[in-house]
Amino acid sequence: MGDAPSSRADPVVIKLDSPEFRSVFTSELQSLAGLFKKYNYELRIAGGAVRDILMGKRPKDLDFATDATPQQMKEMFTREEVRMINEKGEKHGTITARINDKENFEITTLRIDILTDGRHAQVEFTKDWKLDANRRDLTINSMFLDLDGRVYDYFYGYDDLKNKRVVFVGDTSIRIREDYLRILRYFRFYGRIMDSPDQHDEATIEALKENIDGLQQISGERIWSEWNKILTGNFALELTLKLLECGSGRHIGLPEQPDVENFRNVYQRAQSNNVTLKPISLIVSMLKDEYEVIKLHERLKLSNSDRDLALFLVQHKEHKPCEKSLKPYQQLVLLQQTKRYDVLQDYVKELLRYRGAMQLLNEFEQWAIPKFPISGNMLMEHVPMKKIIGSVLIELKRIWIDADFKLTGEQLMEHVPSIVSELEEKYQTLHKERKKKLKKMK
Repeated sequence: MGDAPSSRADPVVIKLDSPEFRSVFTSELQSLAGLFKKYNYELRIAGGAVRDILMGKRPKDLDFATDATPQQMKEMFTREEVRMINEKGEKHGTITARINDKENFEITTLRIDILTDGRHAQVEFTKDWKLDANRRDLTINSMFLDLDGRVYDYFYGYDDLKNKRVVFVGDTSIRIREDYLRILRYFRFYGRIMDSPDQHDEATIEALKENIDGLQQISGERIWSEWNKILTGNFALELTLKLLECGSGRHIGLPEQPDVENFRNVYQRAQSNNVTLKPISLIVSMLKDEYEVIKLHERLKLSNSDRDLALFLVQHKEHKPCEKSLKPYQQLVLLQQTKRYDVLQDYVKELLRYRGAMQLLNEFEQWAIPKFPISGNMLMEHVPMKKIIGSVLIELKRIWIDADFKLTGEQLMEHVPSIVSELEEKYQTLHKERKKKLKKMK
């Protein structure tokens, strides 16, 4: 574990009574605090919530730490008839208590890492608050806050927060090697607390570079979760470029030479247009084709919606001039058979934001999708080969779009015979070619 970092003799640095601190005191938390006091266990708010309160922000989530073991908590909650949920957390020392059937509280026993593999740690429980603080990643995340308002800061996180410094607790390389995801967490929290994108501690950056290959051990889901937050935070452009400068690209799903210049252009254009692009759209700006999107997806395990949007953007990001400026985008919505119209509309809006086509975006947002006057059922008796009905509908939609949606169902039906004839001919030709190939293979 290495030598312990220098720490304060007296960890209590300030006593709070701020609106942000008082805002966390629901009646449920007061009930929980009363229980721990009754059984002589300490309960403190831990980590990120302490940092947020000190920054004048109301914390979204509260994590708690205690000197009670999981078994002691279970006995206490059972005796007091408090419901416990999510028992999977117990092996990591976390018990989740549901108070008044209204609010859940995650409470974790103080612990130390006894074995780490760069991804997860085996832990041992302790009663020592400083040892628990020592296992945390950044000094600004290593503080505790008791319910009387006292802030416990063992490793100068309070000073680092005031002085806008993002540094690891103790030896940077040791902290990173305990969990290589901390490389991305560094950049995420840098964006959270810093006022400028280029005030990195050089020794920290060197340690990140030296350990960057460890990201290969980290699951894609964990990487994407952190990178997503970097891309939606402050200095997303600069922090992503710095992350890539550290050598991360090949470990996080990017090609050997990502198009960072286009990434810069797309990001800055979106900012100047005062629009927010989705994180996946920003990443697509560094990719050149569907193959690179699929490689990214294989590494990061994107959601289906992120993967499909990425493929859509990479296929259509090049502008193709057209006499009727809206027509290509109307076609993208109306001629697709695999997605709902509302999903495709969202894709097109994101594409136009991505391209910086703000006038077109405004026009597209005003466009209401007209009702197509033909259905598959109407074609049944006019199309002998049922398998081409979908293709006939698409061709009819093309004609309808070209006529600015003014043709009636009757007028469109007049085109059916010629479309059917052409499609049947194509189908027969393809069928013959396939038979020839099969013969050759035999």
